Amino acid sequence: MPRHPFLLGVPGLALALAGLFHPHHLTYDTSMRWYALHLPGLLVFPLVGWALAELVRGRRDALSWLVRLAAYGYATFYTALDVISGIAAGYVTHELGPGVPRPDAVRLLFRIGTPLGEVGSVCLVVCCALLTVDLLVRWRAWPVLLLVPGALLVHADHIFAPKGVLGMALLGAGSAATALVTARRATSGPPAAS
Repeated sequence: MPRHPFLLGVPGLALALAGLFHPHHLTYDTSMRWYALHLPGLLVFPLVGWALAELVRGRRDALSWLVRLAAYGYATFYTALDVISGIAAGYVTHELGPGVPRPDAVRLLFRIGTPLGEVGSVCLVVCCALLTVDLLVRWRAWPVLLLVPGALLVHADHIFAPKGVLGMALLGAGSAATALVTARRATSGPPAAS
């Protein structure tokens, strides 16, 4: 079990906060904020997957490896979305200057980044679904019920306010609270089912 449960909430909550400032559309006027928000996202998006994988820390059963694999898939593919549709598209849009309609180069970046992000967000939903079933049965860790709704909101709306912000907040709060419950239950006795 995680040593510092509350740390697992930091990535999701940080991205929820960033989402409050995320422009809904990429234009020249929003391009620097778009770029500036996605640049640190390069470091934070994968940590959401790390936090989820930490919920099965120390385990070697098949389900825990599926959780890790799904968390890795999310971290890899969603980071690709961040780099291509966030950092690169924001940078190119800004460099082209004001008054230029969205060029084909930016459209092509979104054409690459969007499907990669879709794969990543599906991996996130799968990871959260596996964790929910496992940790409800194993530890009766009710906060895990926050994870799937959070992942579905992120799948539908990235980190855009209000839905994406709520989704990341649920992932952050759910990760931390689930880790806290499982850590407490692990010290008080064996799991409900193995």
